[in-house]
Amino acid sequence: MAQAYTPGLRVTRQATLIKERRLPLSGNVLVAAGDRVVHDQEVARTDLPGNVTSLNLVNRLSITPAELPDYMLKREGDVVEKDEPIAETWPWIKWLKTTIESPISGTIDSISTITGQVLLREPPRPVVVHAFVDGTIVAIHEGQGVDVETSGAYIQGIFGVGGETWGPLKRMCERPDEDLASDSTADVKGAVLLAGRRVSLEAIQQARDAGAVGIIAGCIEDSDLRALLGYDLGVAITGTEPIGLTVIVTEGFGTIAMATRTFDILSENEGRACSISGATQIRAGVQRPEIIFPNDASAVEIVRDEVGSIGLVEGALLRGIRAPFFGKIGRVVGLPRELHRVESGATVRVLEAEFEDGTRALIPRANIELIES
Repeated sequence: MAQAYTPGLRVTRQATLIKERRLPLSGNVLVAAGDRVVHDQEVARTDLPGNVTSLNLVNRLSITPAELPDYMLKREGDVVEKDEPIAETWPWIKWLKTTIESPISGTIDSISTITGQVLLREPPRPVVVHAFVDGTIVAIHEGQGVDVETSGAYIQGIFGVGGETWGPLKRMCERPDEDLASDSTADVKGAVLLAGRRVSLEAIQQARDAGAVGIIAGCIEDSDLRALLGYDLGVAITGTEPIGLTVIVTEGFGTIAMATRTFDILSENEGRACSISGATQIRAGVQRPEIIFPNDASAVEIVRDEVGSIGLVEGALLRGIRAPFFGKIGRVVGLPRELHRVESGATVRVLEAEFEDGTRALIPRANIELIES
């Protein structure tokens, strides 16, 4: 029987994951298939070519391009230091001599007798890819990277900013409807902080100053996010923001308490090391921020998922993603076959949901997302 696609996110105590770890361009893989790795271990490395600086020496030396090599003090491939002379003239009167100094440290990339240009290249920039999670190397992609398999608790968020990081989880709130207080971030160096509901700009700044590497909360105000980043986000592709830590929200924007199931799973793992990524992409190729608690790295076998995705069926866990049920958690209790007319006048497929407070409602299927457990 055909089934319509229903968006969903995963919140589960046990999942098996394959994390692709790739270099931005060809490089060297540092591990072998079957190796056990830990989150901060280097698995691949390459060098990004340095930036290029162009110098028009023929104009500055008042010579022709063909004459340029005769005035160069350095040759292609030579190493130069910043402010080191690289070319000069030899006039009869020495105080009329013109000397050209290198504006950067790097190498002479090319000397053109056609254009009279000299290209200087800065030193290459090393790029290292870490395993990100504790697990096992299950595939090697020569020159590109590896695939790491791991298992453990896995939670996807709604939105995040900041890149990949890791650290022990420290619970800062007792309830999922409790905000992270801005004066409660003492002794959090190197930790990922768990809030309940909202995290404010002030709390983020104080946590960052105290050395926290990440914050997980239910929601954030869009004005606080704008102040944190210094600009408005459009069609979000995040994960590279240099804000000093990673922030993940599990419910959305505004004032929304963290889902009880999400808060419970996170609380159960308090004190355990987690790997988190705030990378979010909400257009084609959707990517959600994620929180992973890998099982013990010394384990020999990967533990397989206890429960798989059950799709849109009675009993499935859901979250409302549009008003008036935005952010509410419930379960599917009915899937009427007939179409229903909604307030907009459209005729759509609906489902019957029962929420955590016991209330029931008919909701368009497009207005919910499944929570895969």
